[in-house]
Amino acid sequence: MDTMTRSPLARTVAETATDIWNDSCAVDELEYAIANGATGATANPTIVHDVWKADPGYWRDRVRILAIENPTATEVDLAWAVVAEMSVRGARLLKPIFAREGGRKGRLSVQTDPTLFRDQRRMIEQAVGFDGLAPNVIVKFPATVAGIAAMEEASRRGISVNATVSFSVAQAVAAAEAVERGIAARAAAGEPTDAMGPVITLMMGRVEDWLRVLTERDGIVVDPAALPWSGVAVFKRAYAIFRERGFRARLLGAAIRHHYHWSELIGGDVVITMPSSWQKRFNASDIEVKSRIDDPVEPRVVAELGRAFPDFVRAVEPDGLSVAEFDAFGPTVRTLRAFIASYHDLLHAVADALLTNPDVKPK
Repeated sequence: MDTMTRSPLARTVAETATDIWNDSCAVDELEYAIANGATGATANPTIVHDVWKADPGYWRDRVRILAIENPTATEVDLAWAVVAEMSVRGARLLKPIFAREGGRKGRLSVQTDPTLFRDQRRMIEQAVGFDGLAPNVIVKFPATVAGIAAMEEASRRGISVNATVSFSVAQAVAAAEAVERGIAARAAAGEPTDAMGPVITLMMGRVEDWLRVLTERDGIVVDPAALPWSGVAVFKRAYAIFRERGFRARLLGAAIRHHYHWSELIGGDVVITMPSSWQKRFNASDIEVKSRIDDPVEPRVVAELGRAFPDFVRAVEPDGLSVAEFDAFGPTVRTLRAFIASYHDLLHAVADALLTNPDVKPK
């Protein structure tokens, strides 16, 4: 694929330091993404359940077969077996990129159980299991109080981490610092760190979603043109700090809502994860692929958002939140509720598979 025929996303990856990841572990979507330059993939409980819903017959049969092979397994055990199987399939597609790039790219991100967001020990136990699924797996931890501590310990153990449920500069910096401490402790113990590839997610679109919720809940009047810049402003502020402090972890932009969440990040040494539907929309667009990461968000826009929303100030300022405040931050609560609900939906789908047509036999 030459320069004239590359898709916009393929050009983003080929011509800049910016990487694109597929925001799903679905095989067909990941194949499309890789063909258009993607170098990784990620998943969460909502995405996993969406993959199930896209091919429910296949996954119902797989659950029944797994249940026959593991007669004492609960629906929770079987749900995580499904997550593992989806993850291994996706990781396999990315392994050539992982090998070619020496571990810097070609990763598949798997999320810990969202109901464990307060339990450091159990998150670590689950992460150890995920880390053994494939050499190119990276493990997601929420940027909660327990999650930050878990990221440090996981990094010390040599597990590459991805901070998720993260919406603020303060969360991103705290997660990056935790990873730095863990990797430093590992290196001091003489353990290898070269193959580790941590990333720190900022869910840009969910920042914007939360501000839109506040406009309706609190009757806030704000320039509607300012709202799409909110997540971008948070990301760019965090990126400047990451460069200044030389953190090993790369920032990852997630929760795509419009093209600013791609176009305004181009040129940064960052990752952008996007659903297949957005990839296809961007690839069909005529948006110019050029570096914009250093273009500041207009000061008047930042001022307007800060005037209208104290929670935007909390998100964009490095000291806007203390670690103790992470769990109660509005976007954190809203997103954890959504992830936990999707996880329970997956458990219901597994339980339903066990209760219907139980005569499927292993092949």
